[in-house]
Amino acid sequence: MRYVSTRGSAPVLTFEEAMLTGLARDGGLYVPETVPQMPADEIAALAGLSYEDAALRVMRPFLGDSFSDAELTGIIARAYQGFGHAARAPLVQLGPNHFLLELFHGPTLAFKDFAMQLIGQLFQTALARSGQRVTIVGATSGDTGSAAIEAFRGLANVDVFILFPHGRVSDVQRRQMTTPSEANVHALALDGDFDDCQARLKDMFNDFAFRDAVGLAGVNSINWARVLAQVVYYFTSAVSLGAPHRAVSFTVPTGNFGDIFAGYIAQRMGLPIDRLVVATNQNDILHRALASGAYTPTGVTPSISPSMDIQVSSNFERALFDAYGRDGGAVAQLMDALKSGAGFTISQGALEALREVFASGRASEQETSASIAATFKATGEVLCPHSAVGVKVAGDYLGPTPMITLATAHPAKFPDAVEAATGQRPALPPRMADLFERQERVTRVPNDLHALETLIRERTGR
Repeated sequence: MRYVSTRGSAPVLTFEEAMLTGLARDGGLYVPETVPQMPADEIAALAGLSYEDAALRVMRPFLGDSFSDAELTGIIARAYQGFGHAARAPLVQLGPNHFLLELFHGPTLAFKDFAMQLIGQLFQTALARSGQRVTIVGATSGDTGSAAIEAFRGLANVDVFILFPHGRVSDVQRRQMTTPSEANVHALALDGDFDDCQARLKDMFNDFAFRDAVGLAGVNSINWARVLAQVVYYFTSAVSLGAPHRAVSFTVPTGNFGDIFAGYIAQRMGLPIDRLVVATNQNDILHRALASGAYTPTGVTPSISPSMDIQVSSNFERALFDAYGRDGGAVAQLMDALKSGAGFTISQGALEALREVFASGRASEQETSASIAATFKATGEVLCPHSAVGVKVAGDYLGPTPMITLATAHPAKFPDAVEAATGQRPALPPRMADLFERQERVTRVPNDLHALETLIRERTGR
């Protein structure tokens, strides 16, 4: 199994190489050269398996010779042993043909744990084998950072630096990043928004002297291993509702496009998915792009669903790569136009290709709050604001095909928004009850590449 860059001019790598590299050296994102197919009988055979056993079968073809079956079995077992639900990703019915996939039972109460816990174990196995040490730098709009710190805290071969937008994450999200005491983790509050954090991260990867000196590795959803881990719960949930013998649809609240791109990969593998619906909040660039063909950033407006407050959706590049017939040069031109601040227009052929796969919708702040309130009144299910965006948009696409909406975070991560909508303040699980009593460690940093690189060099001694 070989991996190629979406911009066409970086070295072709193995799974392990692509995982440890993160962003390709031409600035692109790695994707598999071909997507392995999973025949209908193999999909049907997932029924009744544990989540771990299903994960092994779904992911195994993508790894080639990078990890043995025994290694991968142990990695998956360790990744999910700390989850608070035996099913890992349970389904809850909200209404006729509408189901909620609860992805918040991991150690940091967000869907990012499915990928980050796995990638932490993959990194640890690979680095212990090679004796290599890496510096992980991540950018987060809230949930990725805490999941990364939880996955890598205390590991011997890794230093972790997480950039988050100062003042633009919830108190729970911030404290999950700033209270771990291990010396190898560093929470950095950047003066700017998430797009600034993501831009500085990419700048570091494109500074090859710095990248090589500190052994830079990335665990944002630019890392293919992150996307691959998320493919699994599309299969497990769909099979629970009758796949491959009947099709299912998914609605995915998304800002960076990684989670829904995992659904696209599942569809490419052979999972019968009818619709993949992109749900956006008021920062609706993905919805606007799919509706009009114009990908034009208009600035980020803070919302009650802060993990979706994004205008530069990195993983959309992977979808564009396929929509443009895997023409890396064409994608590179689009990304250059985006970096200049002008945005770009998707060609008619590529737009039609995207629309064949993805539908979309948006939820305003008022609609998001109303969705939380209505769902609680009708079902007793308490939604976080991101999940509520998904439920609202899914309502426009309900029909004879079962719809699965992804619930991406525990409501207790966003208690103010939930309490405002329902009158109930959601409590943290017992294992996190003392979160607000823990000591915080955080460094405020300017939106400046040189300052960030200097800090990272000083703290790693590299």
